[in-house]
Amino acid sequence: MNHGPVTINSSADRMRRHRQRRRDGLRCLTIELRETEIEVLIGKQLLRECDRDDPVAIIKALYEFLDHGLRT
Repeated sequence: MNHGPVTINSSADRMRRHRQRRRDGLRCLTIELRETEIEVLIGKQLLRECDRDDPVAIIKALYEFLDHGLRT
C-alpha cells in the first residue's frame, strides 16, 4: 500500500538540521556586534565599507576573522 511521498514539516526539518550540525561539531548562535567590531572587520579588510549594513556580508567577514584567528 503506497501513501505517496513523505513530507517533512518545518519543525522536524529544523530539528534534523540542528542534530546534523551537532554531529558536525557546529553550534548555531545569535550574537550582537558593536559598531566598533564592524569597524575592525573593515579595518582588517574582511568587510567592505559599503557592506557594513549587509548582514550576510558581516557574517562572512566574521567567519573569515574567526577562521584565521582560531587556527592552531
